[in-house]
Amino acid sequence: MLSKRGLNLFSRLFFITGTAEQSSTAASPVKNVAKIVEAMKEAGVKEPKPLYLDVQATSPMDPRVVDAMLPYMINDFGNPHSRTHAYGWESEKAVEKAREQVAALIGADSREIIFTSGATESNNVAIKGVAHFYKAIGKNHVITTQTEHKCVLDSSRHLETEGYQVTYLPVQKNGIIDLEELENTITKQTALVSIMAVNNEIGVRQPLKEIGKICRKKGVFFHSDAAQACGKIPINVNDLKIDLLSMSGHKIYGPKAQMSGGGQERGMRSGTLPTPLIVGLGEACDIANRERELDYEHVSKLAKRLLDGLNSKLQNVVRNGDPEFTYPGCINLSFAYIEGESLLMALKNIALSSGSACTSASLEPSYVLRAIGTDEDFAHSSIRFGIGRFTTSSEIDYTIGRCIKEVQRLRDMSPLWEMVQEGIDLNTIKWNQH
Repeated sequence: MLSKRGLNLFSRLFFITGTAEQSSTAASPVKNVAKIVEAMKEAGVKEPKPLYLDVQATSPMDPRVVDAMLPYMINDFGNPHSRTHAYGWESEKAVEKAREQVAALIGADSREIIFTSGATESNNVAIKGVAHFYKAIGKNHVITTQTEHKCVLDSSRHLETEGYQVTYLPVQKNGIIDLEELENTITKQTALVSIMAVNNEIGVRQPLKEIGKICRKKGVFFHSDAAQACGKIPINVNDLKIDLLSMSGHKIYGPKAQMSGGGQERGMRSGTLPTPLIVGLGEACDIANRERELDYEHVSKLAKRLLDGLNSKLQNVVRNGDPEFTYPGCINLSFAYIEGESLLMALKNIALSSGSACTSASLEPSYVLRAIGTDEDFAHSSIRFGIGRFTTSSEIDYTIGRCIKEVQRLRDMSPLWEMVQEGIDLNTIKWNQH
């Protein structure tokens, strides 16, 4: 049950767009929000933050998570490694409870859970750790895919500088790997296969169970970056035969973590454990474990609403990645004949992105979209819509209206769109370079 504090926070978060379903006679969400913003300006109130549709980058903390963390910031502030007094005992008890909550979410044993600063560090520890351990017996080969998160690709490239062989498997047009190609790529020198569960840019789900069976049969370790999957789709590491799994609290409405230091977590990961953050992660996992099906149903409904609304009014909108074997809350769309960056700027009152937050400063088209064979022009016109637990139907309706308006406006300014409307096949044109 939500605390009073949590309910108050919800009322503030959703004041701008509203949470109630709109009747057929009500004004459109676009007009409603515009009126509210104008009234606030006249009253001298600062313009509100944009509504948030970028949950693949990070998610807002669930108020219930905040409530669980607060006691360990104020009263129960002991160091969980202090074994000589009650403050330390209480903190240690809370940490171990959180460890059990995390383990329950993924079907693991609590003794297998190692707390780190986040999925990026976890990916580094898993990939480099296994590779370094097995190099001494001649296993110096690692397999991953071309569409992994940047931190996995960077870790793999680092291993190459140390003399390891790394195979970057291509993916099919739908973003899913070829299982036969994976099996044929594994050799006697292969130590590790690292393949993410859900892609952070296009939402595609990899066939983890089949990958796990292949790895177990071949006697190699299977690591999965499940930062975008845990708490959103069913994950059981034993059923899926996953040996190492990385996850992140701030992707499941928990806190962002940061740790440094020396000697804890059974020597695998140094640093004084930050009890409030770990308690928050545990609570976030517990909530996700109980409410995953409800969240999935909610997100699926809003995803369909978004896609139906856009496709009903706009032509030449392409969904990137497999439309079926995917997580519905991550929708990557290409709007033909416009620049994605121009659309993002036009939609400044909606927090969206054109891809991974870790590569958002680059003007290059997404390497994930290039890997699935997306045309460069379509890759440049892509936008990622992230739908989460706290997204409302009013926010989706507002986003639909704004997108339709701005896409039509930008296309009206595009000579390419004008040529297409006149029936000209752009592929037949020879462009001169100056």
